[in-house]
Amino acid sequence: MSRRDSMTVAAAPAARRRKSVVHEYTEAILLAFLLTFILRSFVIQAFRIPTGSMEDTLLVGDFLFVNKFLYGAEVPFTKIHLPAIRPPRPGDIIVFRYPRDPSKDFIKRCVAVEGQVVEIRDKQLYVDGVLRTEPFTKFTDRTMRRGHGDPRDNFGPERVPPGHLFMMGDNRDNSSDSRYWGFLDHHLIKGKAMFIYWSWDPEKRIGFVPTPRLARIGDIIH
Repeated sequence: MSRRDSMTVAAAPAARRRKSVVHEYTEAILLAFLLTFILRSFVIQAFRIPTGSMEDTLLVGDFLFVNKFLYGAEVPFTKIHLPAIRPPRPGDIIVFRYPRDPSKDFIKRCVAVEGQVVEIRDKQLYVDGVLRTEPFTKFTDRTMRRGHGDPRDNFGPERVPPGHLFMMGDNRDNSSDSRYWGFLDHHLIKGKAMFIYWSWDPEKRIGFVPTPRLARIGDIIH
């Protein structure tokens, strides 16, 4: 065997090893993308709070995880939903597609489910005629709006139709919610808010970096 032949034989295993390494890395990367896609589509997804409509439960700059399988995750590129573990309940904080623009995600608290009658009297929430105790709510405007086309402080009574929810922000005087755009269709639901995994204050900065709110990390959302 010539020297050229021996060098060719020696190079062949090396080339195969390089191809094997490339193949392994490609498989690992594809598997990672697949697992990420499955987790994000059916199990858990990260969201950021951009507005103050849920203060003081959730603050601008909070980053949270949302449980997508609890209510039955939507199969990507279809309108099919997986079976739900349980339906939404009053008090659940839910991420959903905004009914007037489904490209946007909103987060609000469910205050009533199908069949229940919702009424707001002078900022106080009544469900089926019973005043709700809501220690998590926030009011920033002392003025009282008496209706006449503005449902912020006085609304209803209206019954929630089948397959829908009535959603409200905890910051009641500064929230675009079911008082304005109507009942939420179940098919627009993305998932239930779980816990805060990171938070920073965009109004306070250390140089160019927003100040972290370390005390909020890990808070369960309820």
